[in-house]
Amino acid sequence: MQDEKKPATVSETKRVGEVQTRWGWVERSVWTERMLKALETGVKGGVWYSLMDKVWSLRNLRSAFAKVKANKGAAGVDHVSVKHFEARLDEELEKLGESLKEGSYKPQGIRRKYIDKPGTREKRPLGIPTVRDRVVQSALRQVLEPIFEAIFAECSHGFRPGRGCKDALRQVMQRLQGGYYWIVDADIRSYFDRIRHQNLMAEVKKRVADGAILQLIESFLQQEIFEELRHWTPEAGCPQGAVISPLLANIYLNPLDHLMQEQGIAMVRYADDLVILCRSEQEAQRALQILQQWMESADLELHPQKTRIVDLHEDGFDFLGYHFRAGKPGLPRIVKWPRQKSKKKLRHSLKPLTKRANGRSLEAIIQLLNPRLRGWFAYYKHSHPKTFRELDGWVRARLRSMLRKRRGLKGRSRGADHQRWPNAYFHERGLFSLQAAYDSAIQSARR
Repeated sequence: MQDEKKPATVSETKRVGEVQTRWGWVERSVWTERMLKALETGVKGGVWYSLMDKVWSLRNLRSAFAKVKANKGAAGVDHVSVKHFEARLDEELEKLGESLKEGSYKPQGIRRKYIDKPGTREKRPLGIPTVRDRVVQSALRQVLEPIFEAIFAECSHGFRPGRGCKDALRQVMQRLQGGYYWIVDADIRSYFDRIRHQNLMAEVKKRVADGAILQLIESFLQQEIFEELRHWTPEAGCPQGAVISPLLANIYLNPLDHLMQEQGIAMVRYADDLVILCRSEQEAQRALQILQQWMESADLELHPQKTRIVDLHEDGFDFLGYHFRAGKPGLPRIVKWPRQKSKKKLRHSLKPLTKRANGRSLEAIIQLLNPRLRGWFAYYKHSHPKTFRELDGWVRARLRSMLRKRRGLKGRSRGADHQRWPNAYFHERGLFSLQAAYDSAIQSARR
């Protein structure tokens, strides 16, 4: 007679529940309960083997395509759109799976385009892989990401499951409110273009020993870049726009995160944006020196004009769209508001919708404005209230100028227009008010 299987104890059940909660975001067609347990307890030597079969699994590829489709995106150098790829989805995924299994898969080139950097005249290079390559990168990421999530530091927030800008901002505010008034405001010059492939692969190999996986990563790092009439193979960097790049970028900076943690230095990082918060000028000088030394060892460079030490009593600093500084007498100890580029970016997005020569009805324009205003408020709702009064006034002035033109009046909105179209006029037509939303949020918090 066989022994009956012993029921799980309460503590064992609790541990299983905690593991499932922590890793609830992973791709379950890849990460079984046994593998998740290994993430928690560790694998022999800390290195993972035999992962490639997880990448070319049809279920994983199908899940990867669903994420690529959700992210939309343009076609790559082969001109195949997401829609065209989906029209032959089963056939395309089977071909991809076979080529990955056989080792014959080779990524195509990357189409490079340049996008505006809001608030500046600079352009940001964006790499657009083909849809098929984005599917493979997504499948690869679903295999690798949990392995590295298990070792990433608490100070890192960018492009990580369950984390985001608001978590990083919250951590910054906690330090500032705790008296960390000396700031190392750091900028890594052209980070994504300067990542050294050899250094990056050395970090990956500390956790992954599957040769096929390593070869696949290297093939993505060495994809040709196509830009107008020229093309070349990069010797360094991870193209922004590739699915796998954010994970690789975090892997590259992970040793820095742990170094700062070991040194007792309070750093908060979101991808390549980072600030270090200190209690004294001496501590800030020491932190900057350690940061510079690590950057040199990693073949990276701090931007000499954009990297500085800030005394919050004398000046402020920008981080993730916010501007921070110490409050004056009568104000909170720390005040923050959207940085100038953030406000300029909002205005830039709203101007095309509020042109004086506009064929839409006022109600239709308001329906277009409201989602943008609500989304902006959701991120910047913790700003100083003056921010919202100014922007509300700017939006209404744009709408009044448009209404003036429709009455045959020249020029921009002026004094009498406030009587013709008072603030209540726009409120009655459903215009979202940043100030009203802020007042409502404050009242709810007080209750």
